[in-house]
Amino acid sequence: MNRRPSRWLAMLVAASISYAGALQTAQAALIGTEQVAAAQGMVAADAGAAEQRARLNALLERADVVAALTERGVDVGQARERVAALADAEVAMLARHIDEAPAGAADILGTVVFIFVLLLVTDIIGFTKVFPFTRSIR
Repeated sequence: MNRRPSRWLAMLVAASISYAGALQTAQAALIGTEQVAAAQGMVAADAGAAEQRARLNALLERADVVAALTERGVDVGQARERVAALADAEVAMLARHIDEAPAGAADILGTVVFIFVLLLVTDIIGFTKVFPFTRSIR
């Protein structure tokens, strides 16, 4: 009769509830800044600041860097004095910025390609008419 499906459903619900207590729970804890910095590969502030400061000074001794600084009217001696006067956190930030900066100082090619694709898509959609080789879908 009709009691058989409801009995199976009741047994299934009872079994699910009984197994719910056996599930493991997740535990979270706070981690310190030092642990995050170590996980990301950053060095300790004391040892790393001296190495990074030495690396910045080595960059200031390169001929191309000296030429670029003098071209812009910056005295290399003053630049070395300013590197020596930087705080450890500022040295770390500057070294990280130099490591992450693109080689050409700007990504002009990427910008040009982006603008081309944007204009191409708007031509195809029918918002603009820049390129004569496209046909609007409108």
